[in-house]
Amino acid sequence: MKKHIQKMDLLLLLSSIILTIIGVVAIYSASSVVTVLSQGVASNYYLKKQVLIVLAASAFSTLFILLFKYRLYKNKLIIYFLTIFIIVSLIGLKYYGMVVNGSRSWYDLGLFSFQPSEFAKTILILFMAYYYERLIKIKEYRWYLYFIPFLVAIIMAFLIFKQPDLGGAIIIALLVLLTFVSVPINKFVKKKCSSIIWITIVIGLVLVALVGPKLISEYQRNRLNFLAPCTRYTEPTGYQVCNSEIAIKNGGLTGLGFGNSTQKYLYLPEAHTDFIFPIICEEMGIIGGIIVLLLYIAMLYSILRIAKGASKVSDSIIAYGTFIYLTIHILINLLGVLALMPLTGVPLPLLSYGGSFNINVIVLLFVCQRIAIDSKNAKITEKIKKL
Repeated sequence: MKKHIQKMDLLLLLSSIILTIIGVVAIYSASSVVTVLSQGVASNYYLKKQVLIVLAASAFSTLFILLFKYRLYKNKLIIYFLTIFIIVSLIGLKYYGMVVNGSRSWYDLGLFSFQPSEFAKTILILFMAYYYERLIKIKEYRWYLYFIPFLVAIIMAFLIFKQPDLGGAIIIALLVLLTFVSVPINKFVKKKCSSIIWITIVIGLVLVALVGPKLISEYQRNRLNFLAPCTRYTEPTGYQVCNSEIAIKNGGLTGLGFGNSTQKYLYLPEAHTDFIFPIICEEMGIIGGIIVLLLYIAMLYSILRIAKGASKVSDSIIAYGTFIYLTIHILINLLGVLALMPLTGVPLPLLSYGGSFNINVIVLLFVCQRIAIDSKNAKITEKIKKL
């Protein structure tokens, strides 16, 4: 274990730990009021659940990712089983899912809720890594075979869209598209695939322009109106984002101090999930918000560095996929709460409360650390061979 720790990416480790600590503290502060006033439970209810999630996910990842030499996340049977399991789980939501905030996206398992759409993102990354490495190893030039992960992503995105969860479906589409760019495949194949992808995107945009409004609900269409939220304070989307801007303004440069947020007093719905960043800015100020952004930059830079230095194609794809997954979530959340794009209800990695989401983030961060360790071991082995 000590040898593994010494070979871990220190910047990724420190930035992840600090963000997790900030998240736990912020969740306690942001949720302490709503738990008592609205839900009738103890003020530390979400704090205890978040700590349990972090500890359980970290313990699982340490055991099955860092310590085991045999990588379960690279096993063919496991990857195919998980892919089929998630697709079946997404289908089953229509009949057995629990409705929260208008979306049938969760299974109520008693002690915790299971959200298949979050696990779908991680499993899609692992599926792409295994599948594309296999095609590259056998030097496969039949370009249409490279679209199999896109087909899997389309199935997942469609099922997520039907929940309805437009934001989740868009993230799945962006994830498979941007991760594909990182795959080191033959230039001819990539050129052929890129041409078809661009044609598909253009056709898709035309179809969205023609029939898009008919495919989404009135609530989702209203969310597209995101500019000048405080002029629409009585409307749901205007009310939420306007209070987000008020929270950030209240914080000023140095913040009101821990626990002193006023917007968490039921002004900001879901303050401990989607709107955790405004609460952090209100209590820690713009300086606190900048620190959080710098920590995210450090974390993403570390993952990108691991991806570039990976010794195997599959490892590189997993790290790039993790980088893209986290970047999409960070950008969509922050741009949404700052009224720079429509609000989609996407949580912030390691900061927002959420079981399924945070479990996946922590697992992927541990996988990236495993890749960093393996890459360093491969370099050491290569140097020994040259002696």
